[in-house]
Amino acid sequence: MRILIEEQLEKHPADQFDKWFHEMLKADFKEPTAVALATSTKSGKPSVRMVLMKEYSKEGFVFYTNYQGRKGKELLENPNAALLFFWDRLERQVRIEGKVKKVSAKESDDYFNIRPRESRIGAIASTQSSVLKNRETLEKKITELTKKYEAHEIIPRPAHWGGFLLKPHYFEFWQGRPSRLHDRIAYKLSGKMWKTYRMFP
Repeated sequence: MRILIEEQLEKHPADQFDKWFHEMLKADFKEPTAVALATSTKSGKPSVRMVLMKEYSKEGFVFYTNYQGRKGKELLENPNAALLFFWDRLERQVRIEGKVKKVSAKESDDYFNIRPRESRIGAIASTQSSVLKNRETLEKKITELTKKYEAHEIIPRPAHWGGFLLKPHYFEFWQGRPSRLHDRIAYKLSGKMWKTYRMFP
């Protein structure tokens, strides 16, 4: 049975996340980087969806999206956001709260240029979250862009597409236990130091 004991936790939550993330990779999850991203409007109306985390470090968690889609617009007007990783086979979840900011244009360019060609064209073609009359409209646009760039090795990143870095100020590690008496350990940033707390399940 997996348990969480304070004395065995890493001092920095990013190191604890890294430890759990690599244990999850060994469990062979189908989509290991999938994470629920919660955002809200300036007035507090929430929304949530799945995104793919592309990298993480002690600086935070990076994902990429269309800046003009709903989540992009919400993040630009209200930078407070939350992530939730759920790894059911291990009975684990990790909640992360923080603020986001755009990554640099260079970082967005570098990642965009290593994406599959079809994904790059799709990023240009999609006006994410807006109403689409029918599927044929999108497919026609894809065909036109594919022809436009067929002789180009480099496809320029559209200005409306790029990355965000979520810089955390709160982590919560949840380990399932019998009788719903789960382990919950929170890390809260206090100044430049992380403090840990055990939470009631």
